[in-house]
Amino acid sequence: MSKSEENLGYKGEALDAIKKAGCEVGDIVRVSGDDKIYEGILIPRSESGDSRHVVVKMKSGYNIGIRLSANVKIEKIGKGAKPTFESPPLPPQRLDLPKVVIMSTGGTIASRVDYRTGAVRSAISASDLYGVVPELADLAQVDTQIVLSIYSENLTQQHWRQIAEAAAKNIEEGAQGVVIAHGTDTMAYTAAALSFALQNLPVPVIVVGAQRSSDRPSSDAATNLIGAVNAAAYGQFAEVAIAMHETVADTSIVFNRAARVRKCHTSRRDTFKPVNALPIARATGHELTMLTPDFRKRDPTAKMVLKPNFSEKVALIKFYPGMDPAIIDWYVQNGFRGLLLEGSGLGHVSSTCFGAIQNAVSGGVVVALASQCIWGRVNMNVYDTGRDLLALGVVPADDMFPETALVKLMWTLGQTSDAEEAKKLFKTNIAGELSPRTLPQECAIKEGGQ
Repeated sequence: MSKSEENLGYKGEALDAIKKAGCEVGDIVRVSGDDKIYEGILIPRSESGDSRHVVVKMKSGYNIGIRLSANVKIEKIGKGAKPTFESPPLPPQRLDLPKVVIMSTGGTIASRVDYRTGAVRSAISASDLYGVVPELADLAQVDTQIVLSIYSENLTQQHWRQIAEAAAKNIEEGAQGVVIAHGTDTMAYTAAALSFALQNLPVPVIVVGAQRSSDRPSSDAATNLIGAVNAAAYGQFAEVAIAMHETVADTSIVFNRAARVRKCHTSRRDTFKPVNALPIARATGHELTMLTPDFRKRDPTAKMVLKPNFSEKVALIKFYPGMDPAIIDWYVQNGFRGLLLEGSGLGHVSSTCFGAIQNAVSGGVVVALASQCIWGRVNMNVYDTGRDLLALGVVPADDMFPETALVKLMWTLGQTSDAEEAKKLFKTNIAGELSPRTLPQECAIKEGGQ
């Protein structure tokens, strides 16, 4: 453990005081002054705490913050044992079961609560997940590997490529299903990216996360992981899908097509909902039920195609009343090759943006437009504004919602440098992200479990 970790959360005057006393977090200390004496374990501060207090855990179990002053003295009176986390032993493998690889990338499903500070910290590998969910041993031969160990908001297009290549390698080496443990915040982006990068899949690729860390009583990590491994091993479909709670209860896990699902709530366990589509399947216990006949079937003989390149020079621009068109100009001037406009309603932006859009298209930038609305599809033929945008060369995203449309535009421009070819590819259905007819909103909500 490094010094910075041992003195976690302390800074300034407080850090100087505990260093002067020769103390480290976890030591037993006596803090005296103003006719009061406190003894207990020196525990970390919150990273956002001030620099004038130390925190001691008393024998009673309560924590007390003590403000430092000229007559406050800190003494080390004992060496405390620091909390540690040890991975539980792996359960024995059953060689008669399908082989599933769990790839860990980080996120809450691979995190635990540090009860000294209350903070959630990325600390559990894919191997740890297998160890704390021994039920997996009855479902599959589980192999585990750490691909990344970062929070999902820090992922980039290069990470998507790395994850796609690792998944492809595991499939080529005989995995009968792949599970990718991922943070929920940007899970829909990564899943959509994988659905374009991993084509003609022979087996399922299941992206799974958790809203609550695996050591909390209310955690959804184990249930989600069991459902994901079950689908990876035995699911009839060979697509990239997201596995999460269908409702707030632990009764079922639902599998949504990667390019058709969105995170809709900050903390609910059933946060992921299908958009303009129905879920692919549902797991209740160990029973898997297909919910739509429209899916790519598992076929071990299929020859997977890997296309993991994504352009980093693509931006999402959200239209809002009074938006300055110079925002569009900035991206063009800085060499961006694609712009995804998030327009209003059926696909509109203010006419004040038309000049900047025309300049972008004339310069070879692919400009596409999706709607800010969650459900429905872009129809730019209804109103004058939409028709004017079409005339300028803006490409409608049809029934792709903005996040998926953005990822697809990044992927499209990672495949070709020709703008016209990119437009054709953007309008081609690759992974079920486009459909000729959009479900009525009421049907999508009801069938999607909302």
